[in-house]
Amino acid sequence: MGKPRGKALGSQAGARKAKPVANPNPFEVKINRQKFQILGRKTRHDVGLPGISRAKAIQKRTQTLLKEYKERDKSNVFTDKRFGEYNTKISPEEKMMKRFALERQRNNEKKSIYNLNEDEELTHYGQSLADIEKFNDIVDSDSDTEERGTLSAELTASHFGGGGGLLRKKTSEPGEEEEKPKSRKELIEELIAKSKQEKRERQAQRENALELTEKLDSDWKEIQFLLSRKTPKLEKKDKEEKPKPDAYDIMVRELGFEMKAKPSDRMKTEEELAKEEQARLKKLEADRVRRMLGMEEDESTKKPKHMSADDLNDGFVLDKDDRRLLSYKDGKINQEIDEPNEEEQAQEGSEEDSEREGAEDSDTEDSEDSHSDLESNMDSEEEDIVPENPKGKQVQAPEKKPSNANQKGVIETARSELPYTFSAPDSYEELKSLLSGKSTEQQLVVVERIQKCNHPSLAVGNKARLEKLFGFLLEYIGDLATKAPPDLKTIDKLVMQLYNLCQMFPDFASSSVKFVLRDVVHEMEEMIEIKGRAAFPGLDVLIYLKITGILFPTSDFWHPVVTPALVCMSQILTKCPVMSLQDVIKGLFVCCLFLEYVSLSQRFVPELINFLAGVLHIATPNKDNPGYTLVHPFKPLGRNSELLLVSDKEDLDTWPKKGLPLSKVNGLKESNETETNHIRLSCVSVCLNLIKRCLVMYSTLPSLSEVMKPIRVLLTEHIPECGYPRELQELCQSVLQEMENQGRNYQPLVCEKSKPVPLKLFTPKLVKVLEFGRKQGSSKEEQERKRLIHKHKREFKGAVREIRKDNQFLARMQLTEIMERDSERKRKVKQLFSSLATQEGEWKALKRKKFKK
Repeated sequence: MGKPRGKALGSQAGARKAKPVANPNPFEVKINRQKFQILGRKTRHDVGLPGISRAKAIQKRTQTLLKEYKERDKSNVFTDKRFGEYNTKISPEEKMMKRFALERQRNNEKKSIYNLNEDEELTHYGQSLADIEKFNDIVDSDSDTEERGTLSAELTASHFGGGGGLLRKKTSEPGEEEEKPKSRKELIEELIAKSKQEKRERQAQRENALELTEKLDSDWKEIQFLLSRKTPKLEKKDKEEKPKPDAYDIMVRELGFEMKAKPSDRMKTEEELAKEEQARLKKLEADRVRRMLGMEEDESTKKPKHMSADDLNDGFVLDKDDRRLLSYKDGKINQEIDEPNEEEQAQEGSEEDSEREGAEDSDTEDSEDSHSDLESNMDSEEEDIVPENPKGKQVQAPEKKPSNANQKGVIETARSELPYTFSAPDSYEELKSLLSGKSTEQQLVVVERIQKCNHPSLAVGNKARLEKLFGFLLEYIGDLATKAPPDLKTIDKLVMQLYNLCQMFPDFASSSVKFVLRDVVHEMEEMIEIKGRAAFPGLDVLIYLKITGILFPTSDFWHPVVTPALVCMSQILTKCPVMSLQDVIKGLFVCCLFLEYVSLSQRFVPELINFLAGVLHIATPNKDNPGYTLVHPFKPLGRNSELLLVSDKEDLDTWPKKGLPLSKVNGLKESNETETNHIRLSCVSVCLNLIKRCLVMYSTLPSLSEVMKPIRVLLTEHIPECGYPRELQELCQSVLQEMENQGRNYQPLVCEKSKPVPLKLFTPKLVKVLEFGRKQGSSKEEQERKRLIHKHKREFKGAVREIRKDNQFLARMQLTEIMERDSERKRKVKQLFSSLATQEGEWKALKRKKFKK
């Protein structure tokens, strides 16, 4: 079997060797190009063809490694390896001794290869010396001669030895007469007698010990009073004075009597809370509809439960905890009974009244539903049965059914109540019809109930409905702001609902607000294109800007909603000229919004400073050389250049210091001249307060003094000439003082006249920086050592790689042999099966012929 396999492997190798190499594909030729030509370096960049180097390696291994693998177990030469067989200088005796020594050494090495300290086993007369040294036959010490827990020889012989040992004749000692052997029956009787005698002796010892113990106790009681001496109470009090408990002990005792903490229920999720709230509102709405229709409650809810005579009343539940703490007073138990409070008595009375009313309603319903022949029985029962209190006092009989007037009042009250469930409005007109004609509190309740009844977790389409509700509320707030007296109170309350919706749907809220701001900017651009100037927006736009700062974060560097709002406000302050007193109020409101927006980020807004300087300019009389420059939309001279100037001294003296209400934006036409002058002074006051806030906010700005120069000139030269009230003058002085403080803290940067003298320099210390990956310069020996290390590493990697490839080649060859062996075996098994099947067929045919014969 071995020769054919070897031939097969050789034939395969020959086939591989004889196989001609086809022409290589030019696209598969690998060319390693050399980037740079370096002198003294051998080039290893050549053209390589795929598969040729691998075929050469396989051919080489077939000729060398495979040949060694096939001849690994073959040896054709027999050599005599006995010691000294061919050495004529050694005598035969020496050869035999040396061979014997080598054999013993070989046996010892195989037997005790891991035992380092074991020598040959020494014997004495055929017995091992190691066993003799163990001293197995030494008698044990007789320190404990008493045998405890062992059975006697007689008992053992009688029970476990079959009694034969007792029948044996004992060897008598010299001088003693020989006794007759006893029978088995006599020996057993003697053994029973001995055990009974031992039992009686033990019982007698136990009784004697008990008698002695009782006698000792009685004697001790007789002399005990002679030893004991009681100290008097006064001495005991003097000796044993209990220390007073300190604060720690008192706190420990208090903590011991405190109630233990009970585990609380888990916090419910938002979906669970929404479902519970919806169920509660539906139940309240059903109750309201029932009362509005004049229907009474179900009998199952109001009819008292029937109790039979056999009821043990064991299903009661304690309404309150009647347990009291154990306390002592003057050395006695405090047994005071807590009397019920007035609130508890009132609560009990109200419960009794409600029970009475429930019984009354049930009686009336029963009387209505019952037949006529049972009415007399019901009347007699009502006369006989009179409820009593636990105290024994009689209670009045239940009253009759309430009158129609009371029922109508209940119906009207139910109709006047707000519904508890609302469907989300599909249009703005539907929302407006729900909110119109209601007070502010009622409108808030309606919006809140719409959100609760249409929570996104309750149904699939509720999210889209609530998103629409956000846009409808924005539009409704704009309508409230455009009314003749703007309903600012309702707007203020509705902002909270807008905030809740914005937290639920931030993407839709941001897109809605951006859409509103885009419309405002487009309207301003259209007005500028048509008229050449734009007017200040209405109150609704200002409120939208205010709401934007509440709903979204204003401290971000860039925000998709707040940043467009800031741009819109800056365009309002720069492109809208101030034509009336309403425009001044709107501009000051935008300035307040600017300060709220940048309160955290402290971003500098030049439009804000320019507008405040323009407001101070129109509050002073015109001059040819004011000493400062104005920026659009203000003009140094013109019709509206003295818009806030007040010339009436009486109005100056009667001005009350108060804030500037936003509702004045739409109501200045109806006010008289005095009120208008007071509003002008309030505008100047608001402007000065805003300037002061700007100084505090921009205190770290280096060029603040240059920015505030027009305002400084106005406050020092022009405002004092106007004769404003004392409060405004004090406010001006405080603003100037704040400016001076800012100027002292920061000095402008100035270039020095002379070049600064450089510091003395020393010789620099050069530190060599190691660049990993490059060969550093060193001595010849070090370079040679590194070269050898590198060469050794490279050769070692190559050897490991070749060994790995050799192992893979041998594994492939072994697998080929196994597959050929298996195929040969399968072929033979198949041949055997076929021969057996043929024999079986022939035998069956022969048997069939014999059966026919």
